[in-house]
Amino acid sequence: MTQRGYGQFCPVAKAAEIITERWTPLVIRELLMGSRRFNELRRGVPLMSPSLLSDRLKALERAGIVRQERANGHPEYYLTSAGQELRPVVEMLGVWGQPWVRSRVDEAELDVSLLMWDIRRGVRRRQGKRDGRIVVRFEYADAPRGKKHWWLVLDGGQTDLCLTDPGYSVDLRVVTDVSTMTKVWMGDIAFGEALRARKLQFEGPAKLKRSFPTWLSLSPFAGVERPER
Repeated sequence: MTQRGYGQFCPVAKAAEIITERWTPLVIRELLMGSRRFNELRRGVPLMSPSLLSDRLKALERAGIVRQERANGHPEYYLTSAGQELRPVVEMLGVWGQPWVRSRVDEAELDVSLLMWDIRRGVRRRQGKRDGRIVVRFEYADAPRGKKHWWLVLDGGQTDLCLTDPGYSVDLRVVTDVSTMTKVWMGDIAFGEALRARKLQFEGPAKLKRSFPTWLSLSPFAGVERPER
């Protein structure tokens, strides 16, 4: 008979049987970041199959880490008290990974969809126009076909991310490449450095160009210091 667990009574082993299964830490990360619906979770783990995500959510429910509720006929997923207590565990994984293993990131691991999803939920404040709507169009020349153009629509305190033109006039264009924007988001380079190197360009009113970098909170791990190697 195949041994499914570690066969140990140690609480480290028992916890690892639940939370270190492939993809599970990332699902917990997404729930901690505020994703509630199935499709929101999928956008945070785009390479995870829907069936596997469904299985992981069910396993987390059985373990008492996740609970499911229904809102307007749709299931929504929330962390229980036990799940919320995993926040420092997940955060420390990121704090450790930022300085020690991110230097090994391969170009193939750059994902413009995940990047834009992170940027969308990292918008923290804005200076609105009279009609309350600002549209920012991102243009990535090196992104795969169908993912070169993205629209952030900031309206009434809400931020929507669109992969097709929402039909509004564009207030600010952000022209860059996936690698540069990922480095900016992760805190590897500053907005000013990318602008001076012309790897990042803003096109629009001067006020919007100045204020845009202040709208993004960047990655929660962007401020982690790198050790000297």
